[in-house]
Amino acid sequence: MMQRELIAAVAKKSGLSAGNAKAAVQVVLEQITMALKKGGPVRTTIGTFKVTKRAARTGRNPQTGQPIKIKAMRVVRFSASKNLKQTLQK
Repeated sequence: MMQRELIAAVAKKSGLSAGNAKAAVQVVLEQITMALKKGGPVRTTIGTFKVTKRAARTGRNPQTGQPIKIKAMRVVRFSASKNLKQTLQK
């Protein structure tokens, strides 16, 4: 699902105008982003988004095979809730 499809679904389901639905979706996404940027987890009914640290490592350039250094970085992980997992199995 693309963001525009999500906005259309929110507008249809909630009865909001397309502009208000777009604003609502953007606010939710901004708040999730800001919470993750601060390092805290975001728990929703579908699961939890959290920031973890990925250690520095050595990778390989696929074209030349030469080793390259990959810096340590923070990445977002998602853990699906029990309810979402059960829903997907039906």
